[in-house]
Amino acid sequence: MSDSVKYLLDEEHLPKFWYNINADLPEPMAPVLHPGTKTPITPDDLAPIFPRAVIEQEMSTEREVEIPKPVRDVYRQWRPSPLFRARRLEKALDTPARIYYKYEGVSPAGSHKPNTAIAQAFYNKIEGVKRITTETGAGQWGSSLALAGTFFDLEIVVFMVKVSFNHKPYRRAYMETLGAECIASPSDRTESGRAILAEHPDSTGSLGIAISEAVELAVQRDDTRYALGSVLNHVLLHQTVTGLESIEQMQMADDYPDMVIGCTGGGSNFAGIAFPFLHQAMRDDLKTEFIAVEPSACPTLTKGAFAYDFGDTAHLTPLVKMYTLGSTFVPPGFHAGGLRYHGMAPQISHLAKLGLIKPRSYNQLECFDAGIRFAKAEGILPAPEANHAVRAAIHEAEKCRESGESKAILFNLCGHGHFDMQAYMDYKDGKLDDLSYDEGEMAMALAGLPGGC
Repeated sequence: MSDSVKYLLDEEHLPKFWYNINADLPEPMAPVLHPGTKTPITPDDLAPIFPRAVIEQEMSTEREVEIPKPVRDVYRQWRPSPLFRARRLEKALDTPARIYYKYEGVSPAGSHKPNTAIAQAFYNKIEGVKRITTETGAGQWGSSLALAGTFFDLEIVVFMVKVSFNHKPYRRAYMETLGAECIASPSDRTESGRAILAEHPDSTGSLGIAISEAVELAVQRDDTRYALGSVLNHVLLHQTVTGLESIEQMQMADDYPDMVIGCTGGGSNFAGIAFPFLHQAMRDDLKTEFIAVEPSACPTLTKGAFAYDFGDTAHLTPLVKMYTLGSTFVPPGFHAGGLRYHGMAPQISHLAKLGLIKPRSYNQLECFDAGIRFAKAEGILPAPEANHAVRAAIHEAEKCRESGESKAILFNLCGHGHFDMQAYMDYKDGKLDDLSYDEGEMAMALAGLPGGC
């Protein structure tokens, strides 16, 4: 087994294809439904929102989807990203576990999100789109789409969940520096935003609300389309470059993961690292565990219902079958803003329902503690979202210490926390709490799930 600390691939090893797990599902997924007719949607139904190439990828069952050369040319700036062996963390934990992390924070925007932002911007550009609207929670996705907009000369409008808009001013500044317009959501720019503000003037916002505003704005102009940073099939597809590279890098390390871990809000970074390994596990009957980690204050996979629901609060989107807390559910304002979504990617939900993915949740404070322990050992300060994966990896490594087992643990360190320093300062000063959701509010949201599906 290699004694290296980092495993680097050159540009020649940048994947030429994304991996589509729809080709290998043990059972087919439930169809996406039109919100009005409750019948399966067609490509024409999605045409006002997405470019045609993205719609084709959303519905594709081809195992491999070619990555266009202009997209690969942009990827080359930071891809292939490094895989690290966390040797100092292993020593600090006194564990026989072998801990690896794929570091996506090396991208210009500081996270995994450009993997799909670049692709979606490219497809919009070649179809003549001039403007893209979107939502963002913590700001990682908005930052990445702002970056992609500069590369492909597109106007970008970002609705940022208000609690994160206030928590993370430097993310907002990054987007605006790159030319994007960043709007606190709910806002007075849209009917859906004004309706929320009329009922809840002090609303902290949610990703569901921000999605409603972005979609509403997108359909008002023919030169505008909408882009989503997680949840949908094509987004998870684009993220699989992470796992495909990791497979080669684990071979360089002469090792193979016993478990693959990622944090989950909508599901994109977890899918990116996990799906290529999950393909190998299903194909070769491997015993690899796949652990999806979410915040206890927004426990979609661990507490939600597996049902058809809207992806947004104003009910402008198609109906998808997923684990959900209800489209009107507004999570408390914890700092991992990218994980404050009421639903989970349909592909991940489907695989969790089949028992191929193991979900778990952690509280905010223990995740920040894990992130700081990791930073002191490895020198990288994770984003609050990534801290959930770090917490699970440390938990599993500590279990190995108790049992004496030497397991290989791979997790996706999906972004750095350099724009999240206020959160770390608040944690250090004892100003953070373990926030909990309102069970009554969640029950009401679940009671409002659409019927007749």
